[in-house]
Amino acid sequence: HEKEEDRMKMVRITDANMEPVFFSYPAKPELDNLIMDYAKSNEAEYDFTAEDGIGHHVWVIREKDVIEKVIKLFAELPATYVADGHHRTAAAALVGKEKREKNPNYNGSEEFNYFLAVHFPDNQLSIIDYNRVVKDLNGMSVAELVEKLGENFEVEKMGPEIYKPTKLHEFSMYVEGNWYKMVAKQGTYNDNDPIGVLDVTIMSSLVFDKLLDIKDLRTDKRIDFVGGIRGLGELVKRVDSGEMKAAFALYPVSMKQLIDIADTGNIMPPKTTWFEPKLRSGLIVHLLD
Repeated sequence: HEKEEDRMKMVRITDANMEPVFFSYPAKPELDNLIMDYAKSNEAEYDFTAEDGIGHHVWVIREKDVIEKVIKLFAELPATYVADGHHRTAAAALVGKEKREKNPNYNGSEEFNYFLAVHFPDNQLSIIDYNRVVKDLNGMSVAELVEKLGENFEVEKMGPEIYKPTKLHEFSMYVEGNWYKMVAKQGTYNDNDPIGVLDVTIMSSLVFDKLLDIKDLRTDKRIDFVGGIRGLGELVKRVDSGEMKAAFALYPVSMKQLIDIADTGNIMPPKTTWFEPKLRSGLIVHLLD
């Protein structure tokens, strides 16, 4: 996979992880309280507001007894889930394997056996919608598209006011100055399929693939993705400027959906989740040698 190749090149050349893999775990009060108490009673190592207005506060735990407590509590967790950074995880594993082959006398404690990760309890994590904008309607007029959408969705014209989806399987579309509410009809998705039931899957198969002939979301130049942190106003801007023809907004994926997918051995489709908080790249660096 080219993304993994890219990440591997970077790790090989710098001999470092510059960006943590983002994990989430089922909140454990004892662990969360330990960390919060530590933060309250100790001074932060870094404490700054970046140019985008987001504050970053980092504490370093140096006390052996506290570190041991954290390790013990983490060991009791049933699982921790990769929320963001599958490619970085795969790249780190491959680089680690290469390094072990080059150092046959390794003992397992070398830094190249580890990669940089950040863990957030699921109750301190926001999953925000990840929306889509498309360059054209595949030769259709808006009226034709709305009619075709009606085969699989209940479509209702909402007018020029921004309309944000309010629940699972509800979408909104912005095209030519108007918002449309779209609700997937029963039978258009399989409730028992953890991937098939996702709104991104419904949207990809029934709208992008079937109607707009966009087959590969990763490589097709006719589609782009807008993280929900920028709001639906950003979708309006991209369409009204003429750069894009239409925008589609989705309801955010839930943590439960993410866990169901991981527990059944599946992988989230591309551009499904936008997580907050996001740590800045390069804020913490892990050297491999």
